[in-house]
Amino acid sequence: MFNVAPLVNLQNDKVYAPISVKKHDIATKRLLRTRSTFSKSIMVSVAVSKLGFTDLIFVESGVKVNGAYYRVVLLQKEMLPAIRSIAGEVFIFQQDSAPAHRAQDTVALLAHKTPRFIGPDLWPLNSPDLNLVDYKIWGYFQEQMYRSLTVDVTDLKQRLVEVWSTMKQRVIDEAVNEWQKLCVS
Repeated sequence: MFNVAPLVNLQNDKVYAPISVKKHDIATKRLLRTRSTFSKSIMVSVAVSKLGFTDLIFVESGVKVNGAYYRVVLLQKEMLPAIRSIAGEVFIFQQDSAPAHRAQDTVALLAHKTPRFIGPDLWPLNSPDLNLVDYKIWGYFQEQMYRSLTVDVTDLKQRLVEVWSTMKQRVIDEAVNEWQKLCVS
């Protein structure tokens, strides 16, 4: 999820420190950055691997991503064809445990339509660091993305596409290497 509001909103920065410590005495790295609650946003998905990465896949504005939308629109129309254009039929599909991802119909579809699928029975209970896009890629992407302000959703979408087009395979490879180390630890 990417917001029109900038990453930094100095009035709302938070820090947990003793009451006697003033905010301006705290290193900016320790501040918890927040955004406006009411900022317009765009939901984006992507697939990455050492063989390459897909273009950004945008969720239609106002759509609730339920199991049916995830399966029909995001997976079957967008993501799986894009993955196949990069990897052919040699790939492992891994996702997090969002409700639409763990729906029985979604799991059945992926078990049938992908060459190798890491099913929910093998997902660790609470491991956000095992989703390399959330863990590494989006963080790097956000750093690049929010270096300049966006004014509205159209501008945000254009900026997302521009910044993603500069993504280097090296960043993806490093994330995959880190993810592989986490899996064997």
